[in-house]
Amino acid sequence: MFDLEEELKKLPAKPGVYIMHDKNDAIIYVGKAIILKNRVRQYFQNSRNLTPKIQKMVSHIAWFEYIVVDSEMEALVLECNLIKEHRPKYNTMLKDDKHYPYIKVTVNEAFPRVLFARSRGKDKAKYFGPYTNGTAVKDTLDLLKKTYHIRNCNLNLPRETNARPCLYYHMGHCKAPCRNMISREEYGRAIEQVIAFLNGNFAPITKRLEELMQESAQAMEFEKAAEYRDLLHSVKQMAERQRADADLKIDRDIAAIATAGEEAVVQVFFVREGKMIGREHFYLTGIDGESRAEILQEFIKQYYAGTPHIPKELLLSEEIEEAALLEEYLSERSGRRVHIIVPKKGEKERLVELATQNASMVLQKDAEKIALEEKRTRGAADEVAALLGLPKLGRTESFDISNTAGFASVASMVVFENGKPMKAEYRKFRIKTVDGPDDYASMREVLTRRFSHGLREREEGEDSKFSKFPDVILMDGGRGQVNIAEEVLRELNIDIPVCGMVKDDKHRTRGLYYRNAELPMNQNSEGFRLLTRIQDETHRFAIEYHRSLRGKEQVHSILDNIEGIGPTRRRALMKAFGSKEAISAASEEELAAVDTMNAASARAVYLFFHKESKEE
Repeated sequence: MFDLEEELKKLPAKPGVYIMHDKNDAIIYVGKAIILKNRVRQYFQNSRNLTPKIQKMVSHIAWFEYIVVDSEMEALVLECNLIKEHRPKYNTMLKDDKHYPYIKVTVNEAFPRVLFARSRGKDKAKYFGPYTNGTAVKDTLDLLKKTYHIRNCNLNLPRETNARPCLYYHMGHCKAPCRNMISREEYGRAIEQVIAFLNGNFAPITKRLEELMQESAQAMEFEKAAEYRDLLHSVKQMAERQRADADLKIDRDIAAIATAGEEAVVQVFFVREGKMIGREHFYLTGIDGESRAEILQEFIKQYYAGTPHIPKELLLSEEIEEAALLEEYLSERSGRRVHIIVPKKGEKERLVELATQNASMVLQKDAEKIALEEKRTRGAADEVAALLGLPKLGRTESFDISNTAGFASVASMVVFENGKPMKAEYRKFRIKTVDGPDDYASMREVLTRRFSHGLREREEGEDSKFSKFPDVILMDGGRGQVNIAEEVLRELNIDIPVCGMVKDDKHRTRGLYYRNAELPMNQNSEGFRLLTRIQDETHRFAIEYHRSLRGKEQVHSILDNIEGIGPTRRRALMKAFGSKEAISAASEEELAAVDTMNAASARAVYLFFHKESKEE
């Protein structure tokens, strides 16, 4: 038993991280403190200084733990890592955990490649970025490979070689180093120009493209000349879009925040070598009662704890309390001095103001979209709740049966929360106790299994997806399916409203069957559209599962008849050929080339499918 007063007395007067848990042992808040004893005690004192969010968090604390460290810096690092790992409910959180792409130049290879990379690896390659636009990165890679004839293959050159040059060579996009058609020195000079381009030097590539365009035109290769002309135009546009900072050509990020009610957006401009390479905005949640400076400070901690590139300067729109500590932390991570500045005048202030305006524009632009999405989801759920006379409609579970004349009978459970699909909580059921096409008996089995499982988990104190019960159950059908569901719930002593989603003669959603009557619905309402989406999704999920099982069963029943073909070889054949028809059409050599197969097993499969022609 956790004794709060006793545990508070044990808190040390040392720096560290404290972790708050709820009654289900879930981590709901992570914080750091210079003196744990003082900081943690503040949460449990009668104080009016606590924000409504923190007051609510404290009301859910069942117990806490703490980790003592040697310094405030270590506490900051540990706090960032724990927040990123556990994403506690009451911490201010980055809404999207995005990973921005890089361009990777494998300078550690004899013939380097230029690649798209999702993260910055701990290797000897050169990385450029991060970039905020993945499509632009791919376009840039395409430009560089076409202009400088950079190889696309994964060969370990010069140790591995090709018997003949690949298609890229014949298209004029590669000089075939795999066949020694270009020297290592010449290839290296091309890579140097690629790196210069990625560092913002556009002159060499502009000159090169102009030369190639002229050469192609003189050779009367007008299509190729037009292609180089278009590439040249793209490079010039790229150079024009990048704005130079004439004062200090250094790496810097400009971060500014805008808030509106419970919404917060941080806009970040990325400046590299004095040129703006992109911008991105980030939404934050859990900001109730927090100042803009506090929200921005949490963003800095979380974002720069995860990004591999830390600029030399970080320009902010707000003065943050832990600026000195974060400067030290970021300097340690980057290996050089990092400055956090809140500019008050000049060009830097203008850049911060521009970022602030952009953040505000994002909020304004998204306000209507957010309102429409809210109407489409939570608003639609509220409409259905009002129609049924329920206080709320948070979690909805919908069930459907799918089979072909009783063969491979399955069921789907689809979950919507506040009008949004929760795909991670969807469940599939394979019918175990029913033979033949009996949908009512199949539904009885599925509902009994689902809610019996949930009751057991509740009794054992487990917090899982089955232990969550819905506010309403939707059946893909009318009175018969509803009656089955209500019987199961009565037997299990569970009180949950059950509705049937009925269709018209053309198999389109018509309305709801509830309490022995079909409820009239406005078919242009958001509530009706929500029901249509739920019914379509439930049907789709069941049909897809049934089809996958049906295909496997049909193939398995055939392949199981072949001597020497067990589960491993069966899976290998299906992976290699994709269907029974493709397997039956394959030659012995093609069958033998499949992983796990040999000449004898390939012969057995081939003869099995060709026994009729063999007899002839």
